[in-house]
Amino acid sequence: MFEQILLAVDGSGRSREMMNMLLALPSMQNLQINVLHVIPNLTNSEAIAEYRLAGEKIVEKEVKNLRLASGNSTVSMLKDGEPKDVVCRVAEELKPDLMIMGSRGMGRLQAILANSVSQYVFQLSDSPMLLIKDDVYIKTIRNIMVVVDGSASANNCLDLAIKIVSGAKDVEILLVRVVKRKEDANASTEPALVEASAKLKRMNIPSRSFISSGDVGKEVCKLADEANASMLMIGSPDRRPSIARSLPDLDRLLGGSVSDYVRVNATVPVLLTRTIE
Repeated sequence: MFEQILLAVDGSGRSREMMNMLLALPSMQNLQINVLHVIPNLTNSEAIAEYRLAGEKIVEKEVKNLRLASGNSTVSMLKDGEPKDVVCRVAEELKPDLMIMGSRGMGRLQAILANSVSQYVFQLSDSPMLLIKDDVYIKTIRNIMVVVDGSASANNCLDLAIKIVSGAKDVEILLVRVVKRKEDANASTEPALVEASAKLKRMNIPSRSFISSGDVGKEVCKLADEANASMLMIGSPDRRPSIARSLPDLDRLLGGSVSDYVRVNATVPVLLTRTIE
């Protein structure tokens, strides 16, 4: 089960709304929710005092509006500094089972120039990150779509999905596989789908399988729309040498990966997992 959640809030209520949907699941009971708001670096003492007061009100409001069960607890965290660095530092200290934060859904060079916090944090943190864009509709969690391809990152992503739905009787996992050739798009024979489906069946977790061909990112986003997915999960392999894990991967920051495309273009909340290979 989950023990630690890092909930980054900005006052919009988006990440807290997503947290409340998760709190309805059995796997999200008896956990500690760390509610973090970051005050940007300021030099004017009067402005600092004003921002701190506003920050305290934001954290207080977000904690107050969490739908907590008796076993849940909260820790209020108000920090000063560069938001992306503070979130990374807190995540490193807490090592949460999951981070939840808002995202403006920018892609490629735009996100770098705009100093995207969520993209930066995902590049540098090992913790799974659930991103909620400003324009997505947050739904009651009835199903979770998971991208499978037989890789270690996809398998670990599926394991996390299983952990999330554990104990929930009315939540299913939607397995999606995108292949290169249209003639290979057969859900009953595709190895990654067959293996994942069999695993869920052994665990008595309801599931459905979807398969398509073409561009992976585009097809995944389309299938999530068509299936009315509550949430989309995708694994991202980390192939950087250990010495470089403290540095952003420019190719990924520029949007060259499937996970980056999905992060930007999906119309549902996206949970990204990172697997070191």
